[in-house]
Amino acid sequence: MPNLKVKPDGSHGRVTHVTPENAGWTYVGFDLYRLKPGETASAETGDREVCLVWVSGKASAKAGAKDFGSLGGRMNPFEGAPHALYIPAGSNWSVVAETDLELAVCSAPGGGSYEARAIPPGTHPALTRGKGTNVRYVNNIMPEDDGAAHSLLVVEVITPGGHTSSYPPHKHDQDNLPNESFLEETYYHRLNPPQGFGFQRVYTDDRSLDEVMALEDGDVTLVPKGYHPCAACHGYDLYYLNVMAGPKRVWKFHNAPEHEWLLKA
Repeated sequence: MPNLKVKPDGSHGRVTHVTPENAGWTYVGFDLYRLKPGETASAETGDREVCLVWVSGKASAKAGAKDFGSLGGRMNPFEGAPHALYIPAGSNWSVVAETDLELAVCSAPGGGSYEARAIPPGTHPALTRGKGTNVRYVNNIMPEDDGAAHSLLVVEVITPGGHTSSYPPHKHDQDNLPNESFLEETYYHRLNPPQGFGFQRVYTDDRSLDEVMALEDGDVTLVPKGYHPCAACHGYDLYYLNVMAGPKRVWKFHNAPEHEWLLKA
């Protein structure tokens, strides 16, 4: 199995490149671009659908024959909900940076007759999950109930310093609906202030997979299976962008039974 932590390759251009082939799995792809004003990123979607997420900065965007104009606005991922753009399979996209830009390219197998569309902030209500030191703040970008994609599920979460997230530990590695769905997942992590760090554990019940990773600003973690809780250290808020996909576009998870009591405490 490949290393579950992917460090950024440099600080400019395409700095992260996760594909089903190099991740050793089937569905999820994730790229991260860091561009200067006037620079361009573009690609054909092929047989995959794509969600572009403006992590920070502004850029003009085209998808297929549609010109979506200028999108974005927040200058760091801790400043509210993002702009995003969905592009179906069999199309193409191009983005021209208007400011310093951090652009996430989330992808999964495409299908159906979906159309390119902008997903502005406020498309889905902001959510607060958990209580006490398990509180975190959620911006859904492409949730399962929007019915507007074939495979992709995309969401942002901000976990305050000293809090846990994706916790109590849960997993979604069995194609066993209605009890549990199979979804691969990536986490793109940012920290505020950026010199901070956090932790993530990815493990299975039988511990055949059990890795604990220190998270630094810009890291991507891969979750091919198992439970995958995160912890943000005191003084440093943790942002992550999740991309999930599997054989069915359903997020149905299974809590670790030994920790489920925390939901009732």
